[in-house]
Amino acid sequence: MLDEARSFALAAHGSQRYGDLPYSFHLDEVVTLLAPYGSQAQVIGYLHDVVEDTTVTDIEIRDRFGPLVAECVCLLTDLSGASRAERKAGTYARLATVSGAAELALVVKAADRLANVRSCVLDDRRGLMTVYRNEHASFRRSAYREGLCDPLWLELDVLLAVTSGAVDHA
Repeated sequence: MLDEARSFALAAHGSQRYGDLPYSFHLDEVVTLLAPYGSQAQVIGYLHDVVEDTTVTDIEIRDRFGPLVAECVCLLTDLSGASRAERKAGTYARLATVSGAAELALVVKAADRLANVRSCVLDDRRGLMTVYRNEHASFRRSAYREGLCDPLWLELDVLLAVTSGAVDHA
């Protein structure tokens, strides 16, 4: 099912780009981070942006990949809003209520954010890094669950602290 999810996502995203790179770069980075969390997390990783960024619907995801994958993809999909802050506030509010099997969405969200932050560091995208840094406290409050994917959170916390100058290198 992993190969099917990758093919489906790449077809759906078509010619979309991740900065200067094909969108497959971002999806593969997220899925690589998800390898320790199992194939179902990786399937969700490939599909995490398809409802938000393409014409694919949650019903198509449910029919092709099952109800849990569809639920997780829907949890990761920003609803419409007038601004990024408004869209993220809605997403974070939904993530704060997640429990049980749907917590896979939280693992994928942490991997997605970590992949984005790593990209910002590599490409020196300070503006977007500032956005992530400013959102980090509310993002963490809504999506972090102790013991769920702590290695992802540790790196994310360190990268955001280092890039803000908050970590002492003494």
